[in-house]
Amino acid sequence: MIQVKNIKKSFEGVTVLDDVSADFRDGEVNMIIGQSGSGKTVLMKTMLGLHKPEQGAILIENNRDITKFSEKRMRAYHREVGTLFQGSALFDSMTVMQNVLFPLEMFSRMSDAQMRERALFCLNRVNMPEHTYDLMPSEISGGQQKRVAIARAIVLNPKYLFCDEPNSGLDPKTSLIIDRLIQDITREYNICTIVNSHDMNSIMEIGDNILFLKNGKKEWQGSRHDICSTENEALNDFVFASNLFKTIKQHNNAK
Repeated sequence: MIQVKNIKKSFEGVTVLDDVSADFRDGEVNMIIGQSGSGKTVLMKTMLGLHKPEQGAILIENNRDITKFSEKRMRAYHREVGTLFQGSALFDSMTVMQNVLFPLEMFSRMSDAQMRERALFCLNRVNMPEHTYDLMPSEISGGQQKRVAIARAIVLNPKYLFCDEPNSGLDPKTSLIIDRLIQDITREYNICTIVNSHDMNSIMEIGDNILFLKNGKKEWQGSRHDICSTENEALNDFVFASNLFKTIKQHNNAK
């Protein structure tokens, strides 16, 4: 679990996060949602230790506050973290296999055989075809690139998985596949997964625990099931902006 307590973060005198508190639970897909400029990315980067807040605490296992970590302890924390970036961020000059091996070569003490066995396991877990292992990222589809990025993110068996707009640039069918893969891996390995997203399909499909930010403040927190019955006006305006989701809400409320 990650507990965010009364976090405040400003840039050049402008407050971006204002007294934000929330719990992000193990074994669940925890989502951060909100309009552009609401503070989603800043909150995620603060939880990653990339931004230092002026106020508050971020507690991980054993009530360790990462805002007080030394550089050495922060490096140790980052070894417990997997990250999935918006654009997959695969190394263009490396093959699929080399991309997944990279974190192991950097941070593990495994033998070459053990590293390859672990990489093969992760690629198989995300259903990457064997014939793609020696291909370059440019030679596989966008959906496959996301799969490889997920395999690389989990190769060190992280306790925490951060995903920044994981469905960016994907078609709806592929997005659904990636969503369910993230959900399955989260539950299977009891990972504390945090997803920064504005994709309403993802929110309604896999949002176990959702934090809604507005103007840098915590506006609402609940599950995807709670969304359909919420009376929070700001959340309704954000989530049910499209006619499709308005229809879904009306249908659920009529039951």
